[in-house]
Amino acid sequence: MTSPASRPVPPAAANPLNLRGAVDLSSLKQRPAPPAAGDPAGGPAGGAPAAGAEAAAHGHPLRVDVTEANFQELVELSATVPVVIALWAAYSPGSGQLVKSLEQIVDSFDGRLVLGAADIEAFPQLAQAFAVQAVPTAVALVKGQPVPLFQGGAEEQQVRSLLDELLKVAAANGVTGRIGAGGPGSSEGAAEAALPPLPPLHQAAFDAIEAGDYAAAAAAYRQALNEMPADADAKAGLAQVELMGRLQPLSAADTEGLRQKAADEPDNLDAQLGVADLDVAGGHVEDGLGRVVAFIGRNFGPERETARVRLLELFDVVGTGDPRVAKARQNLARVLF
Repeated sequence: MTSPASRPVPPAAANPLNLRGAVDLSSLKQRPAPPAAGDPAGGPAGGAPAAGAEAAAHGHPLRVDVTEANFQELVELSATVPVVIALWAAYSPGSGQLVKSLEQIVDSFDGRLVLGAADIEAFPQLAQAFAVQAVPTAVALVKGQPVPLFQGGAEEQQVRSLLDELLKVAAANGVTGRIGAGGPGSSEGAAEAALPPLPPLHQAAFDAIEAGDYAAAAAAYRQALNEMPADADAKAGLAQVELMGRLQPLSAADTEGLRQKAADEPDNLDAQLGVADLDVAGGHVEDGLGRVVAFIGRNFGPERETARVRLLELFDVVGTGDPRVAKARQNLARVLF
């Protein structure tokens, strides 16, 4: 996942997300529902998406119009599949195009994602909770925790890359469900559909992830790699659970102290790698990778090699096909050679 804000949220034992820019959504859960918004069939002149209609009315069964009445249902649904929230407004010319694009992209993920379109004029509290500075803006929910995505327009390939990364974060937190064709409001969509069976060691790793036991998940992935060294999924899974294992014990005070230490001591290896972990897990991928590349460029000897190995692991976390990884590889080559 790119994201704003600066303060990570410490993970709970059963909810190991460690996010920069997370917000407190609890105040939105019990608000009374507002009067139903009208559904401008043709959309307003600015091209904003229709609001207040059922998801199926848009021809996209995996889209829901977010209201104060159904927001908590989407928070709960995010424990099954990640929920992408597109915050839009009628006065924003780019809003309609973004929501339309996200509808098509989310549909192409075959039920592994759900889209919620939120009119911030009808639901201003949501914009305030997410500290939205401009619309359109896209965020996501995973296990009830917000994951900032991007603000403004974005190219389709960039959005797909971010959503691929979102699914990796979700999988590392045990969120691997799928919504049926009936959509999130249907009885079929309310439950997880059966996914293709995983290889036994991969299943053992996912079971351990769901239990918050990242050491056991890492052991399962290592065994899978011992048996099949070319197993790319196991390699990526190992990098992801090792990252989450490093973040799991951190408290809010720990993360604040780590960031301060990294700012005060730019050549402190542990501090720089720790903040890089926080950045990558929280969606600030370019910041995290760039931090490690910069450290490598300033230092030599064993610490440089340790940082290089960690950077390669973070490449696996993000995805070796991600354009941000390609850019970081180019920058690494420059500082090494």
